[in-house]
Amino acid sequence: MKFIVKFFAEITIKSRPVRKAFIKQLRHNVKLVLKKHDADVVVSGNWDFIEVFSDRDELREDFIQSLSNIAGIAHFQFVREFPLVDLDDIVEQAIVSYGDVIKDAVFAVRVKRVGHHDFTSVDAERHIGGCLKARCGALAVRLKNPEVLVPIDIRDNRVWMIEQREEGLGGYPLGSQDSVLSLMSGGYDSTVSSFLTMSRGLKTHFCFFNLGGDAHEIGVKQVSNFIWEKYGSALNVKFITVPFEAVVGEILTKVDNAEMGVILKRMMLRAASQLMTEVGAKALVTGESVAQVSSQTLMNLKVIDQVTEELVLRPLITTNKQVIIDKAIEIGTAPFAASMPEFCGVISVKPTTRAKMHRVEKQESNFDFAVLEHAIENAQVMSIQNVMDDVAKQYQGEVPVVRMPVGDEVIIDIRHPDEASNRPLKVSGRPVKVIPFFALESNWAELEKNVTHLLYCGKGVMSRMHASYLLGKGHENVGIYLP
Repeated sequence: MKFIVKFFAEITIKSRPVRKAFIKQLRHNVKLVLKKHDADVVVSGNWDFIEVFSDRDELREDFIQSLSNIAGIAHFQFVREFPLVDLDDIVEQAIVSYGDVIKDAVFAVRVKRVGHHDFTSVDAERHIGGCLKARCGALAVRLKNPEVLVPIDIRDNRVWMIEQREEGLGGYPLGSQDSVLSLMSGGYDSTVSSFLTMSRGLKTHFCFFNLGGDAHEIGVKQVSNFIWEKYGSALNVKFITVPFEAVVGEILTKVDNAEMGVILKRMMLRAASQLMTEVGAKALVTGESVAQVSSQTLMNLKVIDQVTEELVLRPLITTNKQVIIDKAIEIGTAPFAASMPEFCGVISVKPTTRAKMHRVEKQESNFDFAVLEHAIENAQVMSIQNVMDDVAKQYQGEVPVVRMPVGDEVIIDIRHPDEASNRPLKVSGRPVKVIPFFALESNWAELEKNVTHLLYCGKGVMSRMHASYLLGKGHENVGIYLP
């Protein structure tokens, strides 16, 4: 099995040293991601493309899914490679790949050629196209807008029969740019802004300010882990949790109602600016968009930013909300955002949209900044790979594992909606409910109390974590289904 990976166009116009560095990083990322599927995968690269080799043909769809989510790739092709003998041999190979496809269809052959041969690309297209039409029952050859395209690359003494082409994520390879720290609330805005910085090559760490809700923290950890798993190119990333309950309490008791929202954002930026050094970040990232809420007017953003000298990136600053939601749907974070449990600790009845610095500073003079420093000192920094460990730790008992249900158990498929839809779980004679893991707790009360519910996630890792969490919360009749 072989794939040819082509670079994002902006990479190809960089200077020679920069382009080499980008290609090296992309090659590293591709190897890291695909090793999860095949430890023996071979990834090699040159100035124009990266080649991926694997003996595991059964992993083709897994490779395609993974490659489509790696930043820096314009598109990639699944190719069947064979030695160049002559044009007639290429015809035979083309019949194997495309003979059934072009039957009763209008098609065209496209040949790209590198090296010295006794024929031109046009000669090859005419010969191969004519033979295919005569032997495969095609309706006609049409060079412009054909129904079926037969792409073939001839490179010196090798031939690549391109059997499938898939679009890539584009952007720059993750890790080719500096690290940033993204302020994550788990909603549409923060998840999309984090994705955008990741797809531009910025190694994106996550920072969550816990305003008082355990369920919210778990939700944010889940969506952060999802983004990293899908788009993070397997690079090491950190997740920071900052206990902000006491900060919220100070604001509620010491700050005038109108300035609460602005001051809360200023406290978050102060804390995040200090925590940047924990992950080597060179900038902060927020999901703010002009005038989307009261704290995001230009006047308020200016006042908020004055608490830090660090660079604050706002990828969504002029993006309409519906565009943001559409992007969240595309990248897979919308289901998380839609069901994200929220804790809004600071709600102003009449929030200011034109904050004045002298008023904000006067209100902050009442604030005990020792509370903020205590929150920063007690921030927890963990690997994104381990963010769900604390969920399982809440329950120390054994989690029942069922491999073959024999009673009245109900199986609950807790996978991400995309995965559950693409690969539906079917168990003979057994009811299966689909409840994504991020919606489990909120939907649990609606399930039958006297029936055992078995959680399913495929590998048993996420299902075990969530079963542990539910059992730790006092819920009964919970286990995992591990066929």
